[in-house]
Amino acid sequence: MEGRIITISRQCGSGGHSIGSELAKRLDVPFYDKEIIEMAAKESGFHREFVEEKGEHMNSSLLFNIARYASYGGRGRYEEYQPLQDQLYFAQVKVIKELAGKGPCVIVGRCADYVLRDRKDVLNVFIHADMAFKKKRCMERGQFSDENAEDMIRRRDKLRADHYRYYTDQKWGDSLNYHLCLDSGMFGIGKCVSMIEDACKGPGSPS
Repeated sequence: MEGRIITISRQCGSGGHSIGSELAKRLDVPFYDKEIIEMAAKESGFHREFVEEKGEHMNSSLLFNIARYASYGGRGRYEEYQPLQDQLYFAQVKVIKELAGKGPCVIVGRCADYVLRDRKDVLNVFIHADMAFKKKRCMERGQFSDENAEDMIRRRDKLRADHYRYYTDQKWGDSLNYHLCLDSGMFGIGKCVSMIEDACKGPGSPS
């Protein structure tokens, strides 16, 4: 299983970015998370801020764009009416496939597990944790205040789940969609990294 591409999906505050970054260092392979934002911005022509905000999140503005496209009756070239977030999604798809084509790497988020579903050299991981762990981690990193941390975490995860369901027609976080699901609150960041590393170096292929 050596030389795998590892995709990491994660709940907000679960430490998925840190796990992916450390894993990439141990395996000595490229790590892609925020880097995809820059690449997708160049590919799509959108501002970086738009890519960062909308890259994994489904919201009412997307639904508005879908309704606007439907109002044209679906006539003409789809690109002329394609929702902005769809354009962004497909720009990210192109970037992810190009990165995977270069060789082993670690990719965080952005439906990468689904985008690369036809490849045989991919290990898909989902990182989750209980609310207490996620809230503590987010507050330590200055992401949210104590008053709104739980609401913001739930909101971000819902947006990610909606985005994933829309583009994959699958349930985000469902264990059937991943080879390995780990509770970072129980095992800790370092142990999660080690377990994924072991899975990459172990015999056989993920089932």
